Amino acid sequence: MSDDRRHISRLRLTGFRNYASAALDLDARHVVLTGENGAGKTNLIEAISLLAPGRGLRRAGFETLAIAGGDGLWAVAATIETPYGPVDIGTGATPDAAARRVRINGANARSVEQMSDHVRVLWLTPAMDGLFTGPAGERRRFLDRLVTTLQPGHSRTVSDFESAMRQRNRLLAEAGDPAWISAIEAQMAELASALYFARADSLAHLQALMRANLEETGFPEAQLALTPVFDGPVPETAGALEESLAAQWRGLRALDRAAGRTTLGPHRVDLMVTHAPKSMPAGLCSTGEQKALLIGLVLVHARLVGQMTGITPILLLDEIAAHLDPARRRALFSALDRLGTQCWMTGTDPILFADLGAHAQRFTVAAGALHPGQ
Repeated sequence: MSDDRRHISRLRLTGFRNYASAALDLDARHVVLTGENGAGKTNLIEAISLLAPGRGLRRAGFETLAIAGGDGLWAVAATIETPYGPVDIGTGATPDAAARRVRINGANARSVEQMSDHVRVLWLTPAMDGLFTGPAGERRRFLDRLVTTLQPGHSRTVSDFESAMRQRNRLLAEAGDPAWISAIEAQMAELASALYFARADSLAHLQALMRANLEETGFPEAQLALTPVFDGPVPETAGALEESLAAQWRGLRALDRAAGRTTLGPHRVDLMVTHAPKSMPAGLCSTGEQKALLIGLVLVHARLVGQMTGITPILLLDEIAAHLDPARRRALFSALDRLGTQCWMTGTDPILFADLGAHAQRFTVAAGALHPGQ
């Protein structure tokens, strides 16, 4: 698909985190937010991350997003400039605090995934700095966020699989009806197969594009792989994989009942990342090398999303420049310009973004208030 770049031209927050209200009117350039720690920089880009399916860059419960001392309601509204005209997207609290409402051009959206018809969002935060040395679950979530940016329905598939798995675990613990357990396992197998092929297909495309664009990013190539979903060869078709998974879960019921969990499946898979130039596992690399690998992955994935979906994602890079040396910062800013998307960056020191020059619009954040920066 052809590249179809979009940007946020208008952002409004109401009752969100430490913002009683906030308003930004913008052009297509990058956005730099600077200010002291705790001023609300991350809160603002968290609001933008809610223009994507899921719970945003902090994975926070929707009931926790409202400003302290308020009425519990919050809202985020953005105007997205597209080649087909502006699109207004709004999301916010509902009377059911565990859910949120999405409106597009004034009408209720059919689902949160409908936002992805108009905008895609990717992010990097300091909490992800330990991705390669932390638990496998964090790497799965990172991978599933990448896949969701390509295939918006993927996040719902993950959620539905986890819900079905919890139901199976409960039925096993209660010695439930074997026929009902079989029905749940069949549902799990269908969802697990979809998860497996979505992950594998996304990684294959990402790896191929990374090799083709290695010099363009200025960051090292990562070698990507998934650990096996089970021992032995994985069937090449969705139907065959479903049958194999259902059969294995049926045979593992006694073990899983004793363990109190499902011991095999896509929820146990790990994302393996290797620093390709050094042939070294990412977890053994220096902190700086890990950061460079992660940035390179996100940059290439953003380009992949643009090529495959026609919508280059908006990037949210929280405290991105603080731990990059000057050469890496320049490489990042050059890569962002070539990517051609709007990127939102936060930091405490404006000097870190000086090399962006006129390519960025700058704002200072202080106690939940926004002011034009220098």
